[in-house]
Amino acid sequence: MELIGKRVVVIGGAGLIGSHTVDRLVCEQVSEIIVYDDFRHGKMDFLAEARKDKRVQIVNADVRDLDQLNRTLSGAHGVIHLATLLLLRCRADPVTGFEVNVRGTLNVMQACVDQGVERLVYASSTSVYGDAVEEPMTEAHPFNNQNLYGATKIASEALLHAYHHEYGLPYVAMRYMNVYGPRQGYSGVYMSVIMRMLDAAERGESPVIAGDGSEAYDLIIAEDVARANVYALRAGTVDRAYNIGTGVKTTLREIAEIICDLTGCKAPIRYTPRADGANLVRNRIGDSVRASEEIGFKSRISLREGLRKLREWRAVNPWAIEAGTGIVT
Repeated sequence: MELIGKRVVVIGGAGLIGSHTVDRLVCEQVSEIIVYDDFRHGKMDFLAEARKDKRVQIVNADVRDLDQLNRTLSGAHGVIHLATLLLLRCRADPVTGFEVNVRGTLNVMQACVDQGVERLVYASSTSVYGDAVEEPMTEAHPFNNQNLYGATKIASEALLHAYHHEYGLPYVAMRYMNVYGPRQGYSGVYMSVIMRMLDAAERGESPVIAGDGSEAYDLIIAEDVARANVYALRAGTVDRAYNIGTGVKTTLREIAEIICDLTGCKAPIRYTPRADGANLVRNRIGDSVRASEEIGFKSRISLREGLRKLREWRAVNPWAIEAGTGIVT
């Protein structure tokens, strides 16, 4: 989809990935950028720079409000749907998880069809895969998910596929790996690991890992994910899913070592018994070849550089730092 002169709606645009996506869209020649968010998790502060651009408008609303979605999407050409209830919230409240993640996504799909939206980019997750049975995981990897959050993403992808064939909905699904970076908080069950390690190391204390530190992930900074979202919006493919990651395998132990090096922390890493992990995966590294070949996306920012950027953001946003033990669970 050509972006010049187009009206783009970013649903969940005040969150970690959403606000970076809005920042990226400001650099494009779009005519209008609508941020649709209920601000229960997103923050207006994250949009401070973007809101200096007169093309950026805010709609404070919920994805469960189909009427408001139809009003907002009227005249829209592209939609990036990022609103979601995260893993632990889905576990604690599965009904609301379903209402937000599945019914909310269905509402977005229906509004896109009703309003003739040219392209929908949907934020899925590599949670659909569960633990890796092969490495790196391609988009053909089986769905081995065992938690409610991942189930909502699988259900939403199935609905998108059906809506494409039933109603011609032009969509792509983005299966993000583990996303971190400036503006992240402590609510993400995987990436809160980084924040708590930084908390400890910046106090000169031992970063603490629950387990032996061998769990491995594919970490990608939100800035790169935002670029992938805009690439996907511009691309011409439909009814496709894309892994969005770096393809680099990093263990928790390696993350802690990088953090200690960046902070100058000399305290040794400390390991504790692993607690119940809400069906968390222990090994997940993605293959992003399809994303490279079909939408032109490759990650650019290394983990070390990304962690440096996160530390810089924390330094000027002390409100974002929780008092914590540094323990990863």
